[in-house]
Amino acid sequence: MSFSAVIFDFFGTLTPSVPTDVWDEHAARSAAPLGIPMRQWRQALDESFADRAVGALGDLTETIRALARSCGVDPDDETLAAAVAARRASQRELFVFREDAVDTLERLRGDGLRIGVLSDCTVELAEAWPSLAIAPLVDAVVLSCREGRRKPDPELFRQVAAQLGTPTGECLYVGDGGGSELSGASAQGMTAVMLRADDWAVNDAHAREDDWPGPFVSTLSEVVSAVRDPSLITR
Repeated sequence: MSFSAVIFDFFGTLTPSVPTDVWDEHAARSAAPLGIPMRQWRQALDESFADRAVGALGDLTETIRALARSCGVDPDDETLAAAVAARRASQRELFVFREDAVDTLERLRGDGLRIGVLSDCTVELAEAWPSLAIAPLVDAVVLSCREGRRKPDPELFRQVAAQLGTPTGECLYVGDGGGSELSGASAQGMTAVMLRADDWAVNDAHAREDDWPGPFVSTLSEVVSAVRDPSLITR
């Protein structure tokens, strides 16, 4: 077994896991300008994730307006702008990487591997991507909100491999298991490895494959060793 590329999930993989109380606190910030109770706003965000993750509600301003109206509020421009700013700021706090993320990507690139990112995400990540520390280290990024489809849609896995110029059978896929991504990657011929980091259990993720029976690593740094010697991957 040999690999030409490594593809990473974003949230909970390259970034730390996000527990429920953090999502609640962030929801409260964007709910406040709108005058919407946090729980009602959090429910609106959760229930709209499937649409937001495929870009169906438009840009961030259009998204917040649509969700506010679903909660019975029709915000004026000033109120809407304040809610959008709060949402954008809180989301960008989540774009902080694990301590070994940048080093792992640099080491993989140094070994000659190509790097991809495949994420189920909303428009906030697409907006921020060019400014992120890992962006120059990534050869191909496929974001669900741009593509209009979510994991485990086979086309997403084929697309990121094609952008990397690598057959799917030569790709190692690393993720925390959200969105049925590991079985989705495996179905396209990739070798899928779960990242079960110390904070894995507290992650508030969508449709996570908690019962993943395949290989796993405990840190991103272990991915480098796994690529160099696949027999080191723990089952």
